[in-house]
Amino acid sequence: MSIKKKPVCLIAGTRPEVIKLAPVYFALKESDKLQPIWLSSGQHREMLDQAMSAFGIHSDIDLDLMQPGQTLPDLTARTIQKVSASLEQLKPHAVIVQGDTTTVMSSAIAAFYQRIPIAHVEAGLRTYDMASPWPEEMNRRLIAPICRWNFAPTEQAMKNLISEKILPSNCHVTGNTVIDALLWMNEKIEATAEAPETSKTRLGISDKFWRRFIEVKAKKWILLTLHRRESFGEGLDNICLALKEILEKYPDCGVVCPMHLNPLARASVMKHLDGLEQVALIEPAGYEDFIWLMNRCYLIISDSGGVQEEAPTLGKPVLVVRETSERMEGVEAGTCKLVGTDKIKIVHEASVLIGNDTEYSLRSALKNPYGDGQASIRIKDILELELE
Repeated sequence: MSIKKKPVCLIAGTRPEVIKLAPVYFALKESDKLQPIWLSSGQHREMLDQAMSAFGIHSDIDLDLMQPGQTLPDLTARTIQKVSASLEQLKPHAVIVQGDTTTVMSSAIAAFYQRIPIAHVEAGLRTYDMASPWPEEMNRRLIAPICRWNFAPTEQAMKNLISEKILPSNCHVTGNTVIDALLWMNEKIEATAEAPETSKTRLGISDKFWRRFIEVKAKKWILLTLHRRESFGEGLDNICLALKEILEKYPDCGVVCPMHLNPLARASVMKHLDGLEQVALIEPAGYEDFIWLMNRCYLIISDSGGVQEEAPTLGKPVLVVRETSERMEGVEAGTCKLVGTDKIKIVHEASVLIGNDTEYSLRSALKNPYGDGQASIRIKDILELELE
């Protein structure tokens, strides 16, 4: 006699959420007790679909919430309402969210209102500065107290939760599922064995830049990603001016920048870096292609949390262009360095890595503090046990 599986609903609205929930979804698909249901909010339509395609995941429900010029209050209200309506129909035994976006916070509130147990993947990250990152710091701090399961990626994240009076029985250290996703995608890339020219065409990198920087393995080039709201304007200007100075100092160094779709994030990049021969400005890369770029770059300059977690596994040092970080484990380990948006500091730290092979070798050989690739299995095991 077969046992009916209990439905659990995974909710994602942005590319990082898809990447970090995909391994959990795959693990739950193998469960004898639980049945995963994938609900997409559509908060970031194009980049969300791109990430889901990379993992071969199809939504069971798609709310398609993205609207041109949407404001945070509008998106928050619509997400709570539409997720609530879906949960009322699905009646899942648990709701799983990941990270700290508007989708995550609003979905958690919707589940809480219906008394559905909530599991928060990547819980406990903190800067304790409500303005940085904004509004993500508020979102994740609102979520923690209403969750039945806070899946912390590191011991420090667990300590943060306990210090906020979250019940220890509601907290579990699992590692970060982004490492599971990275290893899964790396295996896929190696198994596919595409010709490099295929990646070049898909990424939209010019023949001239490709031949000068990427085909020549000895060349050093920087992977640049920028999207944080708190840096819009002067902060992004300073970062881009620092990149220009680095390129002037090192004429054999190049930059590849997959630009975020947000017009404010693109404005400074286009203003300062567009048209430079040492720079390839491209549209957002699919997850598969982005991993390909990370594997081949020399170093990374980024404000992305996921990049801080992934890069150490690939042996790539990261200069984090933020004033604060909720991922200090990488900074403490030495794989990442917090440089803010200070032009002088960015140029100096990049120069240390580009010009000092010994320092680069040291920073690129350090162990990743964020996980071992088994986080999603641990999450599945805990949910199976506690949803019996």
